[in-house]
Order: sequence, then structure tokens, then C-alpha cells
Amino acid sequence: MSSESPESREEPRPRTSKELREGESGSTETPRRGLPGVWLIVALIAMSALMYQWYKLPGNIGSRVPYGFFREELVNGNVADITLSDNIINGAWKKIPENPAKAENKDAPDLNEKFNTVIPTFEDRTLLSDLETHAPGYKSEDTSVGPFQQVFLYLILFLPFGILLFLMLRRTADPFGAGMFGSFVRSPAKRFQASDQRNTFDDVAGMEHAKRELQEVVEFLKDPAKFQRLGAQIPKGVLLMGPPGTGKTLLARAVAGEAGVPFYSINGSEFIQMFVGVGASRVRDMFKSAKESAPCILFIDEIDAVGRIRGAGLGGGHDEREQTLNQILSEMDGFNQSEAVIVIAATNRPDVLDPALLRPGRFDRHVAVDRPTREDRLGILKVHVRKVPLADNVDLDRIAGSTIGFSGADLRNLVNEAALNATRESKTAVDREDFEVAKDRILMGTKREDILDEYEREMTAYHEAGHAVVAWYTPEVDPVHKVTIVPRGRALGFTEFQPEEELHHIGERRLHARLTMSLGGRAAEKLVFNEYSAGAEDDLKRSTDLARRMIAHLGMSDVIGPAAFRGAEEHPFLGKEIHEQRQYSERTAQVIDEEIQRFLNEAQERAMHLLNERRGDLDKVAEALLKSEVLDREALIILIGAPQPRKYLPTKQQVIAT
Repeated sequence: MSSESPESREEPRPRTSKELREGESGSTETPRRGLPGVWLIVALIAMSALMYQWYKLPGNIGSRVPYGFFREELVNGNVADITLSDNIINGAWKKIPENPAKAENKDAPDLNEKFNTVIPTFEDRTLLSDLETHAPGYKSEDTSVGPFQQVFLYLILFLPFGILLFLMLRRTADPFGAGMFGSFVRSPAKRFQASDQRNTFDDVAGMEHAKRELQEVVEFLKDPAKFQRLGAQIPKGVLLMGPPGTGKTLLARAVAGEAGVPFYSINGSEFIQMFVGVGASRVRDMFKSAKESAPCILFIDEIDAVGRIRGAGLGGGHDEREQTLNQILSEMDGFNQSEAVIVIAATNRPDVLDPALLRPGRFDRHVAVDRPTREDRLGILKVHVRKVPLADNVDLDRIAGSTIGFSGADLRNLVNEAALNATRESKTAVDREDFEVAKDRILMGTKREDILDEYEREMTAYHEAGHAVVAWYTPEVDPVHKVTIVPRGRALGFTEFQPEEELHHIGERRLHARLTMSLGGRAAEKLVFNEYSAGAEDDLKRSTDLARRMIAHLGMSDVIGPAAFRGAEEHPFLGKEIHEQRQYSERTAQVIDEEIQRFLNEAQERAMHLLNERRGDLDKVAEALLKSEVLDREALIILIGAPQPRKYLPTKQQVIAT
């Protein structure tokens, strides 16, 4: 497991696209020129032409007057220079009349020397005779526009928008001159220089096995000639496999930091775009940049986003993801032996990767990054609490022992939540209680303000007491750490167990004991209230799943025998309702169901029998929960005595060699 030191290990500054291409040469980029003068002149001419055309329109000459007012002034002989342009009449006043709008608004402006008006659609056809009588010198103009003039006007109209669009596309163009769509197909991989703030193996707590595996990669990047002289070939690809939060990315950065070489980082999902071929183009550009900077490390996080099995599912073999994978396979095969470029990839799902990606010559070295051991967790906690003031009652070794199964990210979150709780309580240091609150928050969720009636509250108390008492007197179950009826997350109560050792192998006795403990709450409800509640739904689901695995997967049923019957193989692309193919008969399925029922019924009978014998202890724990809501291990010892000693050591049988 790994963790990063919070003292001075800042995130390395990603290189810009210019620095990514320049590498170590230190060359500078030619400043981009501004808007060319010729385009500025053309834009000014276009705007001037549009303004002139707008000004010359008949409807923009003079002031607009009502048509009826114009006819009155025409009959009175007060108009001159009449020009007819389609449905617009332009003219001039012999004597500027009073604006008719002033009858309604005294602030209306005065009329200009020139005027225009609009001829109504339903004119009574007496206009021409009146013009012949009162303004015989009127003129008529044709305002239709020729085809060449129309084309010119459209060009002038759309030219500014075309220039604006061109400048916008140019701003998004690739700075290296690859065209206006160059940045779209360029690799988005971030580059971290060897001179940046970097991580080393000293920043990685634990993971000694993984660091030993990667030490050869570091030595090869430091001195490639040493290996080439003896004819050795370092693996081109290293696959880091492990659960989320175990430090795979940090480990890859530590390899680059130890070797002192450039480090390229990209996520698998960044290759995929809506256009087919973009991902493959980005892969080519990324590998090209890496080769130019050799020796270097190319890190692909979440490679399962593009490296899944080809030819499966409903999408066929020609979609964008598979084309991107094909390009990755081709580029890894195209490496020359003299090019010191190491590809490191990380994934949480190595089972769904394409076999061609894992063959020798590509990702042929697989490094498992598991969850940390107790010693590793202690080292990780020491790293994360360097800047956190701790109280005297904080025992990091005890915290490390109580966090079995936590990843490095979980431990970092634990320390952070404890510090936040201490801040909310206005404390000067983080104490043991803060870590307990933080652990409960991570494992069980935040507290809810649910108000239960007395019957629901009492049933919840007996349910959790049933789990605790059964586990207390069942030595094969992990020790009880805490019992609470405070609603957290989606649960009304919770019984927390704290393993004393890290199990890598488990026998059927432990599994049967877990079934008994899991059904202890339901058995307590039936014993005390003579009914079952809906609160045991999650217990039933977990118990049924565990019993099915014991019978159909692990061969722990004498009736079924040593055979594995899986309902359906997990497929990374197809839904289970499509790929459901059971490879055994209906009779076998019925026997499996009967065995599951037998396992669960026997477990409930054991729980019921134990609770009948310990009814007094069950009542004591339930009453104490109703009173205090939370009971820890020390309180349980005071209440019902010490738990039954753990003696899970199966009887050794003599092995006769044949």
C-alpha cells in the first residue's frame, strides 16, 4: 500500500502543449500574430458599405408621417419632389407643417424638411390622379436588385461573421501549426518533467514487493546500456493491478521520480471521443511524443476503459474503443529495442482486459498492489498525521490494527475526518474519540435524526443485541467492537466487528459461524416478539449470498459434492439478462436451492438455541442499548462478562502417505 508525504510533495506542474513538444530543448514559440491589417481594412469597408446601404433605403430618408396626413398636405399643395419607391413615398415639404403627433404628445419632435410614408395595401387608387393634379413632377424608381448586386450584398452581410468564425477556430487551432482541428486529435497526455517536484519510493509506505518488482525498471531507465550490453530486454509494459485507492498512480510516479525521467500521464477514457478515429490518432501522437523524449515513462490510468476484450458484446469490432485498443497494441509492438520507453498501466479489473494486451512483448509484467498489512497501515498513518497534532491518548498502532481492509485512500480519509471532527469540537489536538467518530462515519455513515416509536426502538435494540450475543459466544466469529442503535446511513442499528488477524484463507467452520451470527438478529426478534421485522432484509440477502457461494462455488456441501456451479459468468459488456446461461440441469439447481435453505435453517436454529440459553444476557444488552444507545467492547465485558475464548483451530487429522 502506498501513501504520499504531505510535507513537500506537491503535484508536479503539468507541461503546456508547447513544452510538451519542445522537450528539453528550451526553444521558444514564435508569438502568434494578431489580426492582419488587410482583414481589418476589409472589415471596415464592409461595415461602411452596410451602413451606406442602410442609410440609402427609402424608408430611412426624412421623418415618417401617417399616410392620411400626407394626403391632406398633398391636396393643400404643401409637398414637392415626390418619389415613388415600391410602397414608400419620399418627398419634401414646401412649408414644414406641425407634427400631427403633438395633438396627443406635446413632447413629440418637429418634422424634418424631408418625409417618407408607407402606401397602404388597400389604397383606393386615387393617389396617381391626386399626384397628377397637385404634384405633376413626381418620379417613380425601380428598387429591384440585380443578381450581381445581391451576391455582393450577401457577401458584405456575412463577411464579418465569416471573419469572426475564422478567428474563433484559429484560437482553438493547434499551436504547432497542425491545422484548426489539430488540437482535437492531439494527445491530451500531461507531461511532468524530471526537474519538477517528484515522488520517490521514500514517499511510498509499504508495498515492498511491488517496489522490488519495479526496481529493475528504474535501473533500466537510469542506465539502458547496462542491460543492452548483456542482451537483456526490459519489459515494455508493466501492469499495476489492485483495488481502488491502493496507490497505483503514486507508485508509477515514484518510478519516474527514482529514474529521473519525464513522466507522461493520461486516463484511458481520454482517448475516447464521439468521432471514430480520434482515439487512435491520439494514441499515435502520444507514443510519438514519448519516443521523442526517451527515456521516459508513459502512464495510462484505468486502461480497462479502452483495453477490454475485443469482439464481445453487441457493438461488434469496429467501434471507437476497439480501434483505439488496436492502435495501442500496434504502437507497443512498434517500439525499437533501443528506445527506452516504459509503459505503465493501472487497472482495477485485470480480468476484463484483452489477452493480446497481456501477452509477452506488451504488458508482460504484472504487479499486484494489494491492500496494506498492519505494518504498512501504521507507516501510512504516520505519513498522514505529520501535520496533524495528536493527543496523548492516540495509539496509531491500535488504529492500524483496527482498520483491517482499509486502503491507503481510506486511511487518508480517516485522518482527515478525525481532524474535521476535532475542528468542529474546537479542540486543540486530535484525540482517540475523534478517530472513533471518523471510523464510524466511514463504515456506517452519518447519523440520522430519525424518531422511532418505543416498539420500533425496542425491536431494533433486541435485533442488534441478538447479533452481539451470538457473536460473543461464537469463537469462530470476529470479536465484537461496538453495538449501537443510533440510525446511520440506511440502517437503524449496527454491530461492528474488529478482526484480530488478517485472513487470507478461510474454512467452512468460520463461514457457518458467520451465517449463525448474521441470522442472530432475526432469531432474537422471533424469540422476544414472536414475529420477524423488515429490518433483517439485508441480513437475509448477505446470508443467502454467502450460503450460495459456499454450496455452488466452494464445494462445501456434502450433497452437492466437490463441484462448482456458477449461475452465469460475469461478462464485461452484455447484461446478465442477455448472457444468462446456466450450465447445469434444473435438478441440480433445485438441489442447490434446497441446500441453501438447509444451511440457513440450521444457522437460524443454532442462533435461536444459543439465544435461548443466553436469554438473560440478551435482555441485559438490549436494555443497556435502550438506555445508552451505544455499547463498546469494554461495556459489554462489564455487562455480560468476558467473551468465549477464541479456539478456532480445526482438529488435525493424520495424513497417510500412499
